[in-house]
Amino acid sequence: MLKFENTRVSYDGKALALDDINLVVEQGEFVGIIGSSGSGKSTLLKTINLLVRPSSGKIYFDGKDITKLNNKELRSLRRNIGFVFQDYNLVDRSLVLDNVLIGRLGYKSSFKSFFGIFTDEEYESATTALKQVGLGEKIFERADQLSGGQKQRVAIAKTLCQRPKIILADEPVASLDISTSQTVMDYFKKVNEKKNMTILINLHDVNLAKKYCHRIVALRKGKIIFDGKAGDLSDEILKTIYD
Repeated sequence: MLKFENTRVSYDGKALALDDINLVVEQGEFVGIIGSSGSGKSTLLKTINLLVRPSSGKIYFDGKDITKLNNKELRSLRRNIGFVFQDYNLVDRSLVLDNVLIGRLGYKSSFKSFFGIFTDEEYESATTALKQVGLGEKIFERADQLSGGQKQRVAIAKTLCQRPKIILADEPVASLDISTSQTVMDYFKKVNEKKNMTILINLHDVNLAKKYCHRIVALRKGKIIFDGKAGDLSDEILKTIYD
């Protein structure tokens, strides 16, 4: 489904944020990406929807080299890639329902996007997505009235409403307490298992990665230094990752 082939990223033409990445992710995998700050975790995710473009190498999505896409093809690609951010990326003054409907804008004309014109089916899809993350009763509340954990679940619902093939999550629980983090991770796990949704998630907390993810990829200075089952991530390997 997703393949990195000798992918490199440099922001200044000198230092490599990603250094010769070779990685294959299959449909339905739940992959945790770990590593210290500056290891390349966020850059790795952002190359998948070309928020960051590789300096060299290739990235394949559903068998197509996405590094060669034109603007129209890139817009189509991004419909299939959901992105959940650490800071929720919601419009605080808008209703929860309206925030979730933003996930459908990639399918709209400029006219319909500007005036917020959605079909009954899309309203139903947004409502269903909110119920799936346990927020059916919050539909008509403003986003700024929610807790941090609830906001992140709205962000997940927005991504579900988009109906992507893959979800990327960049440190989505970094600003949440332990209990709330586990609640949010439970919903990611549910989405993965119930919908066979491919998920790549950057995590600062190694224990969360080992608990929820089937597979863990560890980065250090832009290189992959571990790629395997969560149960194979030993203390000795962790010392190598974080030393």
